[in-house]
Amino acid sequence: MTVRTSLKAQQFSESVIREMTRLFLDRESRPGILPGVNLAQGFPDFAAPAEMKAAACQAINEDINQYAITWGSKTLRNAIATKTEHFRGFRPDPEREITVACGATESMMAAVLAVVDPGDEVVIFEPFYENYGPDAILSGAVPRHVTLYEPDWHFDQAELAAAFNSKTRAIIINTPNNPTGKVFSRDELEFIAGLCRKWDVIAITDEIYEHMVYSGEHINLATLPGMYERTITISGLSKTYSATGWRIGWLIAPPEISNAIRKVHDFLTVGAAAPLQEGAAFALGFMDEYYENLGNLYRVKRDYMMEFLREAGFHPYEPQGAYYIMTDAGDLLKRFNQPDDVSFARFMIDEIGLATVPGSSFYRDKNQGRTKIRFCFCKKPETLERARDLLLSLGK
Repeated sequence: MTVRTSLKAQQFSESVIREMTRLFLDRESRPGILPGVNLAQGFPDFAAPAEMKAAACQAINEDINQYAITWGSKTLRNAIATKTEHFRGFRPDPEREITVACGATESMMAAVLAVVDPGDEVVIFEPFYENYGPDAILSGAVPRHVTLYEPDWHFDQAELAAAFNSKTRAIIINTPNNPTGKVFSRDELEFIAGLCRKWDVIAITDEIYEHMVYSGEHINLATLPGMYERTITISGLSKTYSATGWRIGWLIAPPEISNAIRKVHDFLTVGAAAPLQEGAAFALGFMDEYYENLGNLYRVKRDYMMEFLREAGFHPYEPQGAYYIMTDAGDLLKRFNQPDDVSFARFMIDEIGLATVPGSSFYRDKNQGRTKIRFCFCKKPETLERARDLLLSLGK
């Protein structure tokens, strides 16, 4: 039998981030191996808030075990509306403008499928979170990449303007950004908004790290003049509430766009887990102190990791937000005779038991990331201390 796979599936590879985790777990399973550290996949290794977990357990015990409304339980949609009003200054209509999905990942896929037709173009900044390219391909769209330039990860306005044309249907903006930690400034977002208005383009903003900002200010693009009617705002539970496995995300968009999103979401997954939605609704009511403490917690972790990455010979780019640090490892590649980032990432897993992500996985042109390595710092202090010891043991 000849097996033929789709042309779409042939245009992208499996997740490199999750591949690094699998390679790490394979190493950890070998007998006699000292425990290593996974700084590849962006999940916290500490507990989610106890009150949130208790609320979900209560929902299970109260037999909230069947389908919630496809676009999200009323309790959760109301909580999203209230939290958005508190932090962003506008209140989306929970009945017509909020859709709950299975994580920000499904949210992004539902958004792209809802507004993009085959042949349309989607503008994507690079380095990019690795899902965005496949999302465009699966929707039949053509990705148009615009470079973010280190060390501050700015974009060239002329290059961005040149990426827009009559075929442009959407632009994806991730702020704070994974993998760079960039927080898009008001001036940058106003420039993007101007292009969206000029070319009648939909902005899809991935704001899953909205409460992890260490410098600059998180600005919701939908609040800029003329943008609410053309913006899809995505966020979720995973990062802010340390519950990546719950798979609760949401989209805020004007009614006509939300209606399309809801139809796509319905046939992608039907709905997110009902009892976990009740736990999420409880968490969204946390007081401001929770978010302030979260930001302070991650700022300490960032600063500690920046220090020991430099000590180990990396050249880290200081992130303004999120919980990742992109580095240049060119000097270490030469020192350990490694040809590129992929080889070096595998070398670190095999040699010292430290999992990271090769930077080329965030670029269309792999050569742009061939000396870059991404680390995540959403880990317990003892985990980061162990990572420091492992890195400093390189070459000893």
